[in-house]
Amino acid sequence: MKITMIGAGYVGLVSGVCFADFGHEVVCIDKDASKIQALTAGRIPIFEPGLEQLVADNVKDGRLSFSTDLAASVSQSDVIFIAVGTPSRRGDGHADLSYVYDAAREIAAHVTGFTVIVTKSTVPVGTGDEVERIMRETNPDADIAVVSNPEFLREGAAIDDFKRPDRIVIGLNDERARGVMTGVYRPLYLNQAPLLFTSRRTSELIKYAGNAFLAMKITFINEMADLCEKVGANVQEVARGIGLDGRIGAKFLHAGPGYGGSCFPKDTLALVKTAQDHDSPVRLIETTVAVNDNRKRAMGRKVIAAAGGEVRGKKIAVLGLTFKPNTDDMRDSPAIAIIQALTDGGAIVTGYDPEGMENAKHVIDGIAYADSPYEAAENADALVIVTEWNEFRALNLDRLKSSMKNPVLVDLRNIYHPDEVTKHGFSYTSVGRPE
Repeated sequence: MKITMIGAGYVGLVSGVCFADFGHEVVCIDKDASKIQALTAGRIPIFEPGLEQLVADNVKDGRLSFSTDLAASVSQSDVIFIAVGTPSRRGDGHADLSYVYDAAREIAAHVTGFTVIVTKSTVPVGTGDEVERIMRETNPDADIAVVSNPEFLREGAAIDDFKRPDRIVIGLNDERARGVMTGVYRPLYLNQAPLLFTSRRTSELIKYAGNAFLAMKITFINEMADLCEKVGANVQEVARGIGLDGRIGAKFLHAGPGYGGSCFPKDTLALVKTAQDHDSPVRLIETTVAVNDNRKRAMGRKVIAAAGGEVRGKKIAVLGLTFKPNTDDMRDSPAIAIIQALTDGGAIVTGYDPEGMENAKHVIDGIAYADSPYEAAENADALVIVTEWNEFRALNLDRLKSSMKNPVLVDLRNIYHPDEVTKHGFSYTSVGRPE
């Protein structure tokens, strides 16, 4: 099939290259000419394990290309995916759908023959209806079927998620699109990946409901961690004890500094706003959003307490700036609020991250950056692990202690055992565990 992917950002690029790897002919379209030039030259604008090689292989084999020419690609395509950004709108928290609707108008002006238009972007319930209305208003003669096909990609494991999905959700109101979408996902369908066909509005809600439930699960275990600290229990054992219950499951029960990233903060807020608009408030999700926002700042106060209750003039080393490992994504990273709390308290902060420092420089002001964990820790009064990159899991604790001014380690991801750290002479603080 000939596929056009509108938007060469995270979702569009990963989806496009994976479709090409299935054997489809894919063109990724983006308005950013510099991004298209970089992609054409083999330079990938995001860090995602395995992506650079997969792009190179499919470009070389002629199945994947990049362009700014939407009109030429759309007119030749069987299926057109909309994978543009839907950021939180300034002022009210609703998803900003302007990029989606602009893409719909441009597509409508150039589409020829029966074409399936697929919304891959994360959008509120009813967006597909509006996309269809806009396209028919723009081009009444357009022969189209508008489909919802949300993505469920985890940053850092996106390619594997795309090729080995738990499910593929396809929402449609026009049965002509069923066979086309089955053909698009035929390689996965043959591998028995479940295709879940629903109505378009149901599909749109599945994406938000799934992310909101996972965000709620993270927030639940974080609140349990706080309770564990008060009563002398161990949150890791609590998580294991409840996670072994098949009705609950062990995933997303890791206590930490709160969730961040490009999906959970934006999608939970958008779901709250959608529910309010329809006079059906989602109180659990509203609370989840509030608790998570407060938690990030609270983790900054936790670091200050571990450093003696006062950080003015003290050097704090922060390891891990991205919202999770194996990505360079800084969007809503807990590190941002934690570092802000530290600098507000007068701390001198040095950060280190294996992949995220260039992006961090655009969102975190007033800190220094180091080239290694050990450089960051030199003369530090405390060392904080915010993101659980693998290279932080086996630090040379003796080397750290000898270079630090005060041997204080704050482990916000619980990647070390307390005894392992304290035997090296550190004062150790973790989350939800007896020290």
